[in-house]
Amino acid sequence: MYMLVAIAVTILVIALAWRGIGVRTPSTDPSGPTPNRPHRPTRTLAPDDDPEFLNEINKKLRGEDKSG
Repeated sequence: MYMLVAIAVTILVIALAWRGIGVRTPSTDPSGPTPNRPHRPTRTLAPDDDPEFLNEINKKLRGEDKSG
């Protein structure tokens, strides 16, 4: 009897997980929220790639920058 209950619970858990993981389709209800567009990942700019940072370093190395 316990084995039957364990199998039933296992099947229930698998079914709920399968349904939860499934692809969600946007609703056809016009009053519902609109689906978000996928965002392009923004590229992180490291300090050594930043043109302003490189220009600032060049000015300091040439002695043109008197601030620091």
